[in-house]
Amino acid sequence: MPKAKGKTRRQKFGYSVNRKRLNRNARRKAVPRIECSHIRHAWDHTKSVRQNLAEMGLAMDPNKAVPLRKRKVKAMEVDIGERRQELIRKPYVLSDLEAEASLPEKKGNTLSRDLIDYVRYMVENHGEDYKAMARDEKNYYQDTPKQIRNKINVYKRFYPAEWEAFVHSLQKNAMEVE
Repeated sequence: MPKAKGKTRRQKFGYSVNRKRLNRNARRKAVPRIECSHIRHAWDHTKSVRQNLAEMGLAMDPNKAVPLRKRKVKAMEVDIGERRQELIRKPYVLSDLEAEASLPEKKGNTLSRDLIDYVRYMVENHGEDYKAMARDEKNYYQDTPKQIRNKINVYKRFYPAEWEAFVHSLQKNAMEVE
């Protein structure tokens, strides 16, 4: 059945489209970006993935790199000697990765600024009186006294030095007022 008249439109050239950017984005989507900078800098685009990883001393398939031993069949010493060792041409990549992995992990858990301000406000105004904190108008989430106490304990655990300085400044201010 033929198409209805006037339903097809002629294709027009898009003058407002930046072809250079369009092609660059298409290329970027076509080839996945290697996140690890050490591997990315040592990568040779003319070689396959397996060849690149072998040159760096990395394994493409971990199951083949470290095979499980079968208990019944024991490998003969001749078979072990016959396995060819692939030449590692870029050992610096492996050493860089090992050095990066041996660094201590940074603590990523922090408290929100709002929670810190909330705890400081409550302790400044009410001290250790959790029931008064629960009745305070700044207690927007209607926390119970136990919940407020737990939030204060979390703040103490996350920032012990900052907590000590805060308590010390409160005591100092109390002495100046008297």
